[in-house]
Amino acid sequence: MSKLITYKGVIPMGEQEEINLRTITGKTGYRINKFKIMSTAPGGAQHAEVIAKVFRTSQASSVDALVDFTDNDLLAAVYYQDENTQANVSSVDIILDQTIFNQNIFITMADADGKTQPFNYYLELEAMTINDVQATQLTLGSLRDLHTT
Repeated sequence: MSKLITYKGVIPMGEQEEINLRTITGKTGYRINKFKIMSTAPGGAQHAEVIAKVFRTSQASSVDALVDFTDNDLLAAVYYQDENTQANVSSVDIILDQTIFNQNIFITMADADGKTQPFNYYLELEAMTINDVQATQLTLGSLRDLHTT
């Protein structure tokens, strides 16, 4: 049986936030259901081209607006574009990986145009019980990923 867990917050541009999911036994798995972003100052006069990403490992030293779908640590990406006029509507593209994970995840936020307006995020995770074998595989996979980065 699964349940939904939600997280929300504000991330300044060029920074990351850690979502604490790690448990002692590792027997809770998670999958991303929704990942959305919104400006903290909608309707402003600034053009925005924001990239928000969810990773399995910390990106503290490399928060950027580049998206690389060959990166195995990348779990989700949102591309938000907003013009500074009412004639041009905003657009959002969201891509989610259906991977199950059982360790902490990291959300990054960057503006491709170099703007500094912080953005809100909303993350919805599906939490599920996983067996011993799955928990061991996911935990060892996370440790291997940490070792190779």
